[in-house]
Amino acid sequence: MIARGAVKPISISAVPVIITLIIGAFLWTPSYYIAGLFIVLLIAVIIFFRDPDRDVGGGVVSPADGKVIVVDKDVNRLDIFMNITDVHVNRSPYGGRVENTKMKEGSFKPAYSKSSERNFRHQIILNTDHGKMSIYQITGIFARRIVPYIEEGDHLKKGQRIGIIRFGSRVRVDLPKKFEITVQEGMKVKAGESTIGVIK
Repeated sequence: MIARGAVKPISISAVPVIITLIIGAFLWTPSYYIAGLFIVLLIAVIIFFRDPDRDVGGGVVSPADGKVIVVDKDVNRLDIFMNITDVHVNRSPYGGRVENTKMKEGSFKPAYSKSSERNFRHQIILNTDHGKMSIYQITGIFARRIVPYIEEGDHLKKGQRIGIIRFGSRVRVDLPKKFEITVQEGMKVKAGESTIGVIK
């Protein structure tokens, strides 16, 4: 399955493939070799925008595929870094109503670094039965585009798709105090599947 928001980048990647194939067919045969390189790039873009179905896990589930890089139990926060090979479709960690969403301007520092705290981001406030949960989709040095799938007032199911960040990024979750974080830094998690927190 291909992610929503993928049509434009896939189409752009397909253009040089078509052009070089046409050139190879009518003008310059070696152009086929160049087309081969563009085909590899197109396949890589399609793989990046994959969006597999997931079996929703228990408790609070991970909003993103990737590696847990920050766990701060004092403020009940955790951050997940998505590298270029991870699925970049993000999912709701819990069921609830979207109370507020907003884009916040910022820089485009590497998503794995502490300086990414000031990066461009999309904040989602989710009102759950156990308190308010904040989800931050944060761009990186290459990720310059966040495509939300949700709006204020939407009622989300746990594991529901909430958006995609293009090309390497980070997702942060602030959990209500009623929840306990169950993952540690360095662990790999999957969006919608891996449990990252439970009710105390």
